[in-house]
Amino acid sequence: MIDVLPPGWVMMLGSPLLLLLPKAVRSYAALVLSVLSLALFCFIHPSAATLELFGLALQPIRVDALSWPFVIVFHIAAILSSIYSLHVQDLRQQISGLVYAGSAIAACCAGDLVSLFLCWELTAISSVFLIWASDTPASYRAGMRYLIIQVSSGVLLLSGAIIQLVETKSIAFVGMVNDDSPLSLGSWLILAAFGIKAAFPLLHNWLQDSYPQATVTGTVFLSAFTTKLAIYALARGFPGLDLLIGIGCVMTLFPILFAVIENDLRRVLSYSLNNQLGFMVVGIGIGTELAINGTVAHAFCHILYKALLFMTMGAVLFRVGTCKGTELGGLYKSMPLTTIFCLIGAGAISGFPLLSGFVSKSMIISAAGEEHLLWVWMVLLIASAGVMEHSGIKIPFFAFFAHDSGKRVPEAPTNMLIAMGGAAALCVGLGVAYPLLYNILPFSTVDHPYQPYTTPHVVAQLQLLGFAALAFVFLIKFGLYPAEERATNLDTDWFYRKAAPKVVRWLGTAIRTVDQQIRMMFISQLKNLLRLMRSVFGERGAMGSTWSTNIMAFWATLMLVVALLLNYLNMLR
Repeated sequence: MIDVLPPGWVMMLGSPLLLLLPKAVRSYAALVLSVLSLALFCFIHPSAATLELFGLALQPIRVDALSWPFVIVFHIAAILSSIYSLHVQDLRQQISGLVYAGSAIAACCAGDLVSLFLCWELTAISSVFLIWASDTPASYRAGMRYLIIQVSSGVLLLSGAIIQLVETKSIAFVGMVNDDSPLSLGSWLILAAFGIKAAFPLLHNWLQDSYPQATVTGTVFLSAFTTKLAIYALARGFPGLDLLIGIGCVMTLFPILFAVIENDLRRVLSYSLNNQLGFMVVGIGIGTELAINGTVAHAFCHILYKALLFMTMGAVLFRVGTCKGTELGGLYKSMPLTTIFCLIGAGAISGFPLLSGFVSKSMIISAAGEEHLLWVWMVLLIASAGVMEHSGIKIPFFAFFAHDSGKRVPEAPTNMLIAMGGAAALCVGLGVAYPLLYNILPFSTVDHPYQPYTTPHVVAQLQLLGFAALAFVFLIKFGLYPAEERATNLDTDWFYRKAAPKVVRWLGTAIRTVDQQIRMMFISQLKNLLRLMRSVFGERGAMGSTWSTNIMAFWATLMLVVALLLNYLNMLR
């Protein structure tokens, strides 16, 4: 039976058992379930399982070259997040974190759209509790917005699957891009569903809205699964779709502007997440073997270094109580290990040689160059410099250095340091022993191996990072860098946080005004009718006043004459 259950089932089915365990051991049990799930996946090697349901051929398990690396890194992220959360005794977070990770793993192994939809919605429903667990009014509102958007993505996915079933008589989750014909309506709906979860431009702000409102540990879980599941789905369903190249380029650039002026460092990391997703979307759009390999490798590395950065900011929030850049600084004196781990994560996301980001991001940039997409290649280089500025420099600088805030707090708890240390070790290990990563990529690199550590590439990357650092120092030195301000910067959420309430209030006022006018007109006409009725049937009206006997006799005689006349005419017929 075990080999016909989708990977991640141990975490999903085992999570209710936490209800039966003592509070002190629940966190450790969650960690054990994550480790057990990885062990079962690696040793049983599930590959395929099919079943019939209501005449539909479902394939809940399909583990191939594309899904394998995602399942592995999702398990690693779940284990690291569980270690990071060992101090948490909130049952909501423990159960929702396990179900969330397990359903994301199962979704990566879904071979049909129905199985994908079930796991897709389960990730949305389970993850929202990581936001609500903050128990603040702001987190509740952000969680509701997050849930509405995520469930809407599932509705689009299900609608697309139904249309696909009607048109093709199949619900298999396969590539939907055909060079000989445009995308079908079902494919467009499915692409929109994936785009929402991947935080496409104008559909992205649920990420910056919700992630910073989650708990310290919940944000680490959230950073690993939702968006990368969408990247996997795009790579599975839409490789080589040219539209994704332009979308990805926009995704890499626009977050840079918002991240520069943002004061909340967890929101900065959320914008940085948008930026990195853009690289992956570009790789999927290019669609070549090197580009897809680069996308998968970058997703693998990104999950780890982004989780590491969210861990370090979570540790700061846990100890200091804030992640506002205006209220931090000088923490390297009291949190030296967290500072070191943050610098490693910042170096990895920036693409420093010997760190993981260098060996993955370069594959996508090289793929753009090999396809002679000069403008794409230039955009990705600019975006690389931008991420160096807002995540590679701004995050550690304003959190641990900059001005001394005077705050002296204890170092992060031991379990947090262990999780951060594990993630940092993987960032370094993948950057050095990169063949281990390349060997699990979807397309073989044996015949055409990719070499990241070439002299031109290393020199060019160091020059790019060096000039980005120099620009930051110049702007700070001469006071040109945007000042950190205690403010909430609105993005596309302006439409539903500012514009939508105003529109609703305006509509409410307009509806009330029209309603009042209609009521007044009706009442006015009703009064006129009553006055007319009183004038006719009232005491002084023609029909209501007292008539004399002579008049009544006249009318009776007249009516009798009319009756006799009608009867006579009827007899003539």
